[in-house]
Amino acid sequence: MFDIHPIMLPDSYKFSQWLQYPKDMSYSFAYIESRGGMYDRTLFFGLQYILKNYFERPITSSDIEEAEIEAKLQGLPFNRTDWEYILSVHKGFIPVRIKAVKEGMVIPTHIPLVSIESTDENVPWIVGWLEDILLQVWYPITVASRAFKNKQTIWKYVQETSDYPESIDWKLHDFGLRASTSIESAMIGGAAHNTCFLGTDTVIANRLLRKFYKGGSGFLNGSVPASEHSTITSWGKENEKLAYENFLDVFLDPNSQYKVDMASCVSDSYNIFNALENIWGEELKSKIISYGGKLIARPDSGDPLYSVLDCLSTFDSKFGSVENSKNFKVLNYTSAIQGDGTDDESIEEILSYMKAKRFSTDNICFGMGGYLHQKLNRDTQKMAFKWSAIGINGEEIPIGKSPIMDSGKNSKQGIVDTVYDEYGFHAVKRERNEILKDSILNIVYENGKVFSNNSIFDIRNLVNQEIGV
Repeated sequence: MFDIHPIMLPDSYKFSQWLQYPKDMSYSFAYIESRGGMYDRTLFFGLQYILKNYFERPITSSDIEEAEIEAKLQGLPFNRTDWEYILSVHKGFIPVRIKAVKEGMVIPTHIPLVSIESTDENVPWIVGWLEDILLQVWYPITVASRAFKNKQTIWKYVQETSDYPESIDWKLHDFGLRASTSIESAMIGGAAHNTCFLGTDTVIANRLLRKFYKGGSGFLNGSVPASEHSTITSWGKENEKLAYENFLDVFLDPNSQYKVDMASCVSDSYNIFNALENIWGEELKSKIISYGGKLIARPDSGDPLYSVLDCLSTFDSKFGSVENSKNFKVLNYTSAIQGDGTDDESIEEILSYMKAKRFSTDNICFGMGGYLHQKLNRDTQKMAFKWSAIGINGEEIPIGKSPIMDSGKNSKQGIVDTVYDEYGFHAVKRERNEILKDSILNIVYENGKVFSNNSIFDIRNLVNQEIGV
């Protein structure tokens, strides 16, 4: 990772904005919220990583030199005087106060999630400087909100069809590493998914969780041995059975040093129907039964709904099933994982049809890759950073945009706060130094000190409480 300092984190045009504000401005205030979008609530996560990774490091004289060179090369003015003031007076730390809701909370849209205010009247423009880096919290928020939405959906069916409520934590597996735009985005997106689920293949996310979210050195999440097309096709089409048999012998044979309770094998490299019906269901049936573990078949092409139902029906006819206490079928020795084409709608559709066919959720888990990590953007939840107040001559003045062409972009005005009381969540106005009794915005950063210190375990507990797990 590059050593990146806050002077290099804004859009280029912000290098000129210190010259554009009122000359007598001494204070500024801004907030971050979701202005609506795909989901009516968002799961707040990811600001602690940004603060600890980028704000605990003070700027240096060499940082100022670098930024001035880059600004001049781009044809922009550079505010060297004020940056040297920050270096001298604040020891290089950014003089702002940042408040936020607790990470792991699920907050309705149109409610401020973060507030940012200047703490030194000599550099009030600094709030705007931080917009780009702070607003990047949109990404972990949106990934976590997508995971939360799907956990809600799956939990409904687990409650109705399974005897194992704890299984919910393993029902959506993160396949998103290769779909991510960078290693950092994979870490952030993978960590966001881990607020809701324990199954993941994005192991690099654990580095972020251990370093920035008190993840410790023990268990954080898990996976299972799994094949991919290369490990099947490398045997040749004529040896498809041998490829599968080798997979069973290595991972499910009780005498193997690599024995596990369950393992996942992609089964559509050639003919998925032949693989399920004949190879797994006939030629290797006795071996699967004798080994006693669980074979998880993975269809990886075709219509997701049809693929899952065909897989479950075929395995039911070949291996049989038992009825649980809720009168839903649980397959013997086998199950399925669906990762191809998985999204909010297909998960709901598959689980709905499974319920109609009397199959328990015990027979399925889902994988999600590009849809989880990349098929979203800042507009998915319309995340916005907006100035709403400034101070001039000791007076706080409300400011805000209200574009005539799009009222959905109207911003709040004044110094705003978020409270939670018997009526729910509210955005309210307050005085500059007023402390509201029911406010849920807590100081997470002030003048170089990061106060946010959430653990991933506490965040998961909040999420599960919200869902009712």
